[in-house]
Amino acid sequence: MSEPTEISVGTFWQVLGERAVGMTLVTAADTGGPVGFIGLSAAHVSASPPTLLVSLDHKTAARAAILERRHFAINYLGRDQQALADLFADRHSDRAARFASPDWTSLKTGAPVLSSALGAFDCEVVDVIERGETSVVFGKVVGWHRRGDGEPLVYFRGKYLP
Repeated sequence: MSEPTEISVGTFWQVLGERAVGMTLVTAADTGGPVGFIGLSAAHVSASPPTLLVSLDHKTAARAAILERRHFAINYLGRDQQALADLFADRHSDRAARFASPDWTSLKTGAPVLSSALGAFDCEVVDVIERGETSVVFGKVVGWHRRGDGEPLVYFRGKYLP
């Protein structure tokens, strides 16, 4: 066990990998079309009022759209959506290919919502905190979708759980 005064970026990500997370897609509408990324840091903040947060690396292509358009959606993926997660995880995949499925729709804000996701929240940005190379974006829930069946797509130690 090591408790250094400073942690390397590599070690930081290794330790975070010890936490199983449900796969989410964070999406937004942009003037050039929909944008999105795998949002492993999407989390709830409060149930009253319903508030979520997502962390955006400053290099994330969707960051500008989320901050300018002031909305985002968090889509919770099912085990049957691993191929879609892989497509979004590939930083070089074509944006149009990511959103080619007829399952994409939108709720109140216009952010893309995957109708086949286990669940999704549509959010309006209410606050942004800048920390290092990251924007922590807080969103008020203004719409939601729930599929009602299926198992979650879970990621742990660099791979999907069966």
